[in-house]
Amino acid sequence: MLDIYIWFYTGCALLILGSVGTVIGPGVKDPIIRTLNTEVAAVGVSMTFLTYNHTIALLTFIAATVITTMILLRAIVRLEEMGAKV
Repeated sequence: MLDIYIWFYTGCALLILGSVGTVIGPGVKDPIIRTLNTEVAAVGVSMTFLTYNHTIALLTFIAATVITTMILLRAIVRLEEMGAKV
């Protein structure tokens, strides 16, 4: 089995990279890439929690994925209704 610190540090790195990608994400024109940037951060959070408890990691990943996907898709639909170039 892999060392538990590998999961923790990989999760922290994904969390930082996903957060930076989400901040830079509004400059990206493709909505799919914006969604993927937030998913990277969600995977990082779940991997960090995975070092502590598997149930918390699973629930956090599911909740973060569902919430960010709903918010981003609603924002994209709203922008398209207003006639903005997404």
